[in-house]
Amino acid sequence: MVDYDLTDRRIFPVWSETTVRYSDLDPNNHVNNGAISTYFEDGRVRLRTEHLAKLGSDMLTGFAIAQVTIKYRAQLGFPATVNIGSSIIHIGRTSYILGQAVFFGDECIATGEVVTVRFDAASHKPMPLEDEVRAILESVAPLNIQ
Repeated sequence: MVDYDLTDRRIFPVWSETTVRYSDLDPNNHVNNGAISTYFEDGRVRLRTEHLAKLGSDMLTGFAIAQVTIKYRAQLGFPATVNIGSSIIHIGRTSYILGQAVFFGDECIATGEVVTVRFDAASHKPMPLEDEVRAILESVAPLNIQ
């Protein structure tokens, strides 16, 4: 598996933008970890609705998050508008890993990786990624920045 530098905004093919809300702050006036997680969700939803939905609305079901890892890299305050970059950084047999980062300007605030598993609705067991799903996921791989 390639080790991508998720702090490098040039690698991300999919972007979303979110406005920091006052309610996102903790008692120290920093954006709290729950809000950062929600920003990642915004990016994840953008990627799925812009790309996987091309295969039909039923393609937005049948996936489950198995693991989320977030690394907090800098503090973020209010007011602010952040950009969330998203890219598929690994495709396995039944799952894929989404790499993401939250940026305030050029500063990387947090990076995250989300393992998502394809599952059969009847058995609730993992199932292989279909060829058409795999092709969509490959289309949102990290951009070549060489």
